[in-house]
Amino acid sequence: MTSLRDLRSLPYLEKWLIMGVILGIVAGLSSLTFYFAIRGVEYFLLESVIGLTVPRPLGEGGSLIFQFHATRYYLIPFVVAAGGAISGLLVYSLAPEAEGHGTDAAISAYHYREGKVRWRVIPIKLIASAFTIGSGGSAGREGPTAQLSAGIGSMIADLMGLTPEDRRRAVAVGIGAGIGTIFKTPIGGAILAAEILYKRDLEPDVIFPALVASAVGYSIFGSIVGFTPIFGNYTGSFDPIRLPLYAILGLIAGLMGLFYIKTFYGVHDTFKRVRLSPYLKPVIGGLLTGTIALLAPEVMATGYGWINLLEYEKFTEFYSLLPVLYLLVLLPFIKVLATSLTIGSGGSGGVFAPGMFIGAFVGGDVGLLFHFLFPQLVPSIAPFVIIGMVSMFGGAAKAPLSVLIMVTEMTGSLQLLPGAMIAVAISYLVTGNQSIYRSQVPTRRESPAHASEYEQALLAKIKVAQCKLRDIKVSAISPVEETISIMMRNNFFSIPVVDNDDNFLGVAYMRDILGKSGDVGKFVVRGVQTVMRQSSLEEALETMSRTKARWAPVVEKGKLLGVLIMEDAMEVYREELVKLKVGERMSEG
Repeated sequence: MTSLRDLRSLPYLEKWLIMGVILGIVAGLSSLTFYFAIRGVEYFLLESVIGLTVPRPLGEGGSLIFQFHATRYYLIPFVVAAGGAISGLLVYSLAPEAEGHGTDAAISAYHYREGKVRWRVIPIKLIASAFTIGSGGSAGREGPTAQLSAGIGSMIADLMGLTPEDRRRAVAVGIGAGIGTIFKTPIGGAILAAEILYKRDLEPDVIFPALVASAVGYSIFGSIVGFTPIFGNYTGSFDPIRLPLYAILGLIAGLMGLFYIKTFYGVHDTFKRVRLSPYLKPVIGGLLTGTIALLAPEVMATGYGWINLLEYEKFTEFYSLLPVLYLLVLLPFIKVLATSLTIGSGGSGGVFAPGMFIGAFVGGDVGLLFHFLFPQLVPSIAPFVIIGMVSMFGGAAKAPLSVLIMVTEMTGSLQLLPGAMIAVAISYLVTGNQSIYRSQVPTRRESPAHASEYEQALLAKIKVAQCKLRDIKVSAISPVEETISIMMRNNFFSIPVVDNDDNFLGVAYMRDILGKSGDVGKFVVRGVQTVMRQSSLEEALETMSRTKARWAPVVEKGKLLGVLIMEDAMEVYREELVKLKVGERMSEG
């Protein structure tokens, strides 16, 4: 049986099937640990100390019948500040990179640190985030889960002696599997693993193991907490007449996404500039967030339960010092500020769940407006709440495809996909190059992880002389039937033609000789572009592209030396690329 150390020698599919299972177990167990850690802190700080009841979503045992209650309401700011104090003490004493929203740190590790994550980040991130969220701080649990799974994946890759490239892959798979597991969205999580790293690109090599890992993690997590989608199952229908309204929602959600990004990093950078002890900053952020929560307690923690109540229009369940209509309009902006203060001050938690909350309430507000204007066309705001989540965060995170799938899985709203697709596309366009994840790079070309593939002009350096040349040709006096046979045997649609002294005459094309008879020389096309042994691989591939063939004739002093086929050229390219990467690692080590 293959030992774990032998994994590195296995082919890609076998290796990453095994690694996918391992990383899926990691995602499932770490998600369960984190989930119950948050529930434990919530019970101690929110329920026992404040006497606070918070709504839970349908997929986590919640109900649409809810009565807000807080015995010691005035303690909210102090409890949130206490959570920030504990989080700051842990993070800044033991693992400063555990501050912030987790996913961005994991993305940064992928691009800039060959997937390396210090082991101590894992327990510190778990405990610090549990106290930040469990005390009522405005943050999500997906970012910490992503960093937990990614960090353990990095450790496992090191223990198994895998390459830096495989370590990076393990980190990316950990991000997707962790988020997909904690949200109970295995398909969306798998796609997120490939999409979250870039603003306008995908990492295709991680999709296969991410599918395996997300499926395993989801199965483990769901077996304990249940498989019901977090927000239940949407049972409404899709009306294509509402598509223009969803497009307007996409535009508004995109603008809100920009506001979220600018405000979050504005607050974050302000806290960085302020000359105060880093231990004190999360306390201030928590105290300010708790003060905001006195006005609107809906901003506390993840807010999933409030999203469900909004979706089903349970407006009387909301609690605020403001009239309900004013509260609904202001909540997206208040949530942006509360999240920025909680995480931007140095607290530990994710930005994904707050983004869903903001998007849901933007969608709810737009849905209410359209309901008042067109009551027959918009009898319910539920589809706008769901599409608001997709479009706002899909654009802000530069992950439209995965967020689209994830929200569909979280709400069971497959029928809303056409409207959600249009809205998120518009939001993605509006947000432009802005992203809530600063460590994202535009494409693979800009990633240091792929620098050797793009910055080195390998194709221009490799010569045709380094490649194998095939002796595939026909004489001008060869019969057409024999020529067709040779072409079919080599899977060619054209073939070089020579005279008796191997002088290159030109090319015969299948289309010209099919159904014909006689010598092939009568059908030669002359003046075809050729390459020499000292030509670069780049020139050879350009020649193939121009002649629309998978081979190029290699000719010197008029004589055909052979043909270079694309497969042989790519084999040499891959070998040189491996040598280049090995050389870079040796120079770094």
